[in-house]
Amino acid sequence: MRRASGALWGVAWLIPALGSAQSVLTWEQIKERFEAGNPTLKASRLSIDESRAGEITAFLRPNPELSLVVDGLQVAPNQGTWRPLSGVEQTPGMSYLHERQHKRELRRDSAQQSTAVAESAYSDQERSLLFNLRNAFVQILQAKAVLQNAQQNLTSWDREVQVNRQRVNAGDAALVDLQRLELQRAQFESDYETALVNLRTAKIQLLMLLNDRTPIARFDITGLYDFNPDLMPLDDFKAAAIEARPDLKEANQNVELAKINHQLAVANGSVDLTFSAWYSHNPSFSNMFANQTVGGSVSIPLRIFDRNQGEKAKTQIEIGRNERLRDATQATVLSDVESAYWTLAQALNLLKPYKDKYLSLAQDNLNRISFSYRNGGASLLDFLDAEKAYRDTRLAYLNLIGSYLSAAAQMNMAVGREVVR
Repeated sequence: MRRASGALWGVAWLIPALGSAQSVLTWEQIKERFEAGNPTLKASRLSIDESRAGEITAFLRPNPELSLVVDGLQVAPNQGTWRPLSGVEQTPGMSYLHERQHKRELRRDSAQQSTAVAESAYSDQERSLLFNLRNAFVQILQAKAVLQNAQQNLTSWDREVQVNRQRVNAGDAALVDLQRLELQRAQFESDYETALVNLRTAKIQLLMLLNDRTPIARFDITGLYDFNPDLMPLDDFKAAAIEARPDLKEANQNVELAKINHQLAVANGSVDLTFSAWYSHNPSFSNMFANQTVGGSVSIPLRIFDRNQGEKAKTQIEIGRNERLRDATQATVLSDVESAYWTLAQALNLLKPYKDKYLSLAQDNLNRISFSYRNGGASLLDFLDAEKAYRDTRLAYLNLIGSYLSAAAQMNMAVGREVVR
């Protein structure tokens, strides 16, 4: 019977262990999954493919035109004999429109520049979505750190309760002190359950961004939950942003696109020539033995009125408008970088004294008060205050690291690429 119950206990322990097998992913793996599976990014990529298809259409040549002229059909009897088709002459011909002023090449350049703009717009959308993804990733790391801290506090407090229970049994401590310690455990349990819920909520958010249906129990991430005390100068961040920000690149490309469209509008105002050639089996009046006739013509539209003045003026205005938008985008980029820089600098200014001084000070204070309390040199209230100060200091430090990592993600978004890891 004992063997059977032991086997059942072993199976019961093994089943959840197998069911909770987790796939632990790094930030790079999360990023790859996001770029491959996010439906918003997939839809945005299709707009780039559409623009590339437009390049093919823009560079097509005009098709030649084939014509057939039928002449000489009789509408009345000739000397009493009805032969309406006897004098019919068939004249096949072909014409081709020649576009001047490089219209076709300019249409191609405009389409290619539109594709470049679409690619930059996609990169800018990806930049914003990656910021949300990075924040969700940081929230999981922060929730895991807080959960681990809560679990350590609960385990440590259970040991403290056990020690004091032994002291009460030995008559070395009062029962009321033990009861206060046991009541304090409720706060540690609450912290632990809250941290557990926060971790699950953060995982749900990240799985939603990944469009992943993996159960929460089988999904986990790993990453360094710490900070880098070194920070580049602000001017270096600004220079990197000017070079890398896709929305600023898109603004510059829109200026170039407007210039190409203006050149195309000027070219469209020029007249295009139509070359024609034909052949007929028809005797010439000047040479009665010449029955084969070949002819050609050139059609030149008379440009009495310039019907493209409005489009020229419109595209010229569009150049100025896009230049103003580019200047506004650049100002926004520099503002984003500066705001992210000072947020990051503030987080570092708060973290450094915590790591260098406050954490060790709180730990040392707790150890001293705990030792003194166990030896009758400090009251229970002093011990609880020292424990709360240490717990609050430790939790504040972990939350500050989360704020730093969020600020680092904001800086990477402001620059347009990863400059703070």
